[in-house]
Amino acid sequence: MQSGLIAGFLVIVLGLFSSALRDRLRDWFHRAPARIFFLPAALTALFCAVLLHSEAWSTGFVLMAAAYTFAPVAMVYVNRPGRPERPWLDFAAFLMLWLPVEFTAGKELLPAHAWGTVNIAARGAAVTLGLVLFPVFRDLKGVKYELPRRWTDFSYPLAGFAVAAAILIPLGLALSFMGPFQIPEPLRAGAFGLLFVKTLLGVALPEEILFRGLIQNWLMQQFGFTNRTLLVAAVIFGAAHLNNAPGPLPNWRYMILASIAGFIYGKVFWKSSTVLSSAGLHALVNTVRHTFFH
Repeated sequence: MQSGLIAGFLVIVLGLFSSALRDRLRDWFHRAPARIFFLPAALTALFCAVLLHSEAWSTGFVLMAAAYTFAPVAMVYVNRPGRPERPWLDFAAFLMLWLPVEFTAGKELLPAHAWGTVNIAARGAAVTLGLVLFPVFRDLKGVKYELPRRWTDFSYPLAGFAVAAAILIPLGLALSFMGPFQIPEPLRAGAFGLLFVKTLLGVALPEEILFRGLIQNWLMQQFGFTNRTLLVAAVIFGAAHLNNAPGPLPNWRYMILASIAGFIYGKVFWKSSTVLSSAGLHALVNTVRHTFFH
């Protein structure tokens, strides 16, 4: 079932790069805004199907999943186009999408064997909700959920990687966050490329949609397009890594490195026309780290 879930969510994520599809969906929702509640209903039904398939039914988890999917939709529905603007509702919806997944809410309600599949469903649901609610339903500007449009969408990530490598490698080594440089045996371009694609689709793109397309974008629209605002967004991104391995928790070393990386990713996102630029940089940094700095 895991492969089916991944394939289904990939179809949604990649399909929504089509501006024509987003426009059609937006028109359909705007003709009857309450239709947006079909989305959390469908996602809750998906969680039910996953639990039944995994033989891990939990009424408590289903209720939690329903609250998780319906609450941000209700926030965005109240703040829908044509109503008085309440920017804080958007930010509250971002947090509702992010924090339960970040802290694996509900994991204790399920048997261990089911969590891998449920976690894929949860992360896919979060990305689906974020993309449909904001670039589509809210028509939030600045998310940059577009395909590359110009050559700088490729040159900025390369420049960003040069800066990130020059800062993060020596600092990561000094903090004993990662091991010394080593070339794996054997080193295969195909394996490196496959890891890059997996990291791009499974980690980098979802995180860039949230932290750059939604949170950083929202902060800049509210408080100005400045490096100071960018720094705040980067620290939020860094703080999201406090509960991540490797290392003892809270992982301050990871937060420091992720904050610096977040500033670089954010700068690339700011200068580019597509979230794929910062996502590509993010994926490249992670792939190089896991390949050459175990």
